[in-house]
Amino acid sequence: MTDPAAAPGPAARGGTLGLRLALAFLAVALAAIALLAGLTAAFAAADVSHLAGQQRAELASAIAVAAGPAWNPVTRAWSSDDLSPVLDLATNTGAAVQIRDQAGHVIALSPGFNTATGPQVRLPIVVRGQPVGTAVVRSTGSGLNAADRVLETALMRAIAGAAGLAALLALFTGLAVARRITRPVTRLIAVTRAMAAGDHAARVGEIRAPTELRELAAAFDQMAGTLDRQEQIRRNLVADVAHELRTPIAILQAGHEALLDGVADPTPAELGSLRDEVLRLARMVGDLQTLAAADAAALNLARRRGDLADLAAAAADSLARRFEAAGITLDRQLAASPVLADPHWIHQVITNLLTNALKFTPAGGRVTISTWPSGQEAVLQVTDTGTGIHAEDLPRIFDRFWRGQQAVQISGSGIGLAVAAELAQAHGGRLTASSEPEGPGRGTQMTLILPAA
Repeated sequence: MTDPAAAPGPAARGGTLGLRLALAFLAVALAAIALLAGLTAAFAAADVSHLAGQQRAELASAIAVAAGPAWNPVTRAWSSDDLSPVLDLATNTGAAVQIRDQAGHVIALSPGFNTATGPQVRLPIVVRGQPVGTAVVRSTGSGLNAADRVLETALMRAIAGAAGLAALLALFTGLAVARRITRPVTRLIAVTRAMAAGDHAARVGEIRAPTELRELAAAFDQMAGTLDRQEQIRRNLVADVAHELRTPIAILQAGHEALLDGVADPTPAELGSLRDEVLRLARMVGDLQTLAAADAAALNLARRRGDLADLAAAAADSLARRFEAAGITLDRQLAASPVLADPHWIHQVITNLLTNALKFTPAGGRVTISTWPSGQEAVLQVTDTGTGIHAEDLPRIFDRFWRGQQAVQISGSGIGLAVAAELAQAHGGRLTASSEPEGPGRGTQMTLILPAA
């Protein structure tokens, strides 16, 4: 087994990642520096070589011109004494020269000509337009040739020094950039491990990092917040379901034990009370099933083109007798509003809204259902003249199993509006509520907004 204590921690991994990033930056920088230095050295060497070649050609041309006066056109012969200045010129400029006549015989020769190993240049010696001989010039290790080598060496050293400084700068820059990148990554790893260990309050928070990493940190915190809320909803759901089931189960248990022990007689009233609790449990199970079905429907909606007004009319028709029995007027103001939706679940949403309005509107009140198109949206509104919703309760009315102050004395499980809100969101729409409980007959207004077809 691997010892967890021996495993590298986030800091160690962050340091390793930072080192790898720094080395990667350095490798890229060194490759670029090497390429640049190599190209610079090659071009510099080529330029120096070209310059040296030009200098040798100009020196050879000067020697050939200087050797011309040593030719006597009358006697058609060379004067060795007149060639001495030419030899001195070649020696002073770091070159060795050989003067030949037209037949190729050596007339004069600089000391060290035969041992010179530098480049050789041949130029004809022309007097009065006629070639009279040849000047052969070789470079030695001094003079102009030595200066060329010194210049080339100096250039190579400068290039090498600049490359070294650039490599150091690249190393320090790579370390700085790697540190800037890995610090938030290390922070993300630490927060992720903290959440995995059970610390659901762990967050990355604000970090100094490149834009992409800041967005990643913000998205992570948003995801963590969503998970935290979902976990809280799950806990609340379990607690609410347990609370709602506890009362009818306790009543059924007590009633049956009383019947079994002979404390109570199985009268119609006693049996009717037990039956009411059974029906209450059945309604709760049905509500939970509806909630689960709504969750599944949000993932698999069978949408098709329809008219929101027709769906509203069908839902109103299905509840018309209940409104009549309760003595509540149901008004309809339905204008054609095409939508692309699942008719079954939109019918469920409208039914939930109308049923909710029916519960909280007293006899003699009025419920109005309206539909109309609004730009790229279709709107359905259910308005009642009931008791309304207190301002502190309004933000929570779409929570599962939550029941406000006005709902304490009214039967229900508190999931109708939660199901309606989730189905509206699954269709790409939204469900909102507004209420004015202060004034008489002002009630609650529920507004369903769906994308228009």
